[in-house]
Amino acid sequence: MIMQTIKASLVKFVKDEDGLTIVEYAVAGGLITLAVAASFTTLGGAITTQLGRLATCMVPGGACV
Repeated sequence: MIMQTIKASLVKFVKDEDGLTIVEYAVAGGLITLAVAASFTTLGGAITTQLGRLATCMVPGGACV
């Protein structure tokens, strides 16, 4: 009787696709997080460059580019 219960539980576990769905959502969430982090890094570099140019323009005798 116990072997039948174990076998039925194992078959049910193998056929269950909810775990796979959770893994897919986790992978998608990780990729989105990676894309957002990369975008913020790129945007941060662009903002730093623009603020540097602005600071150069604000200095008396500074050359505005």
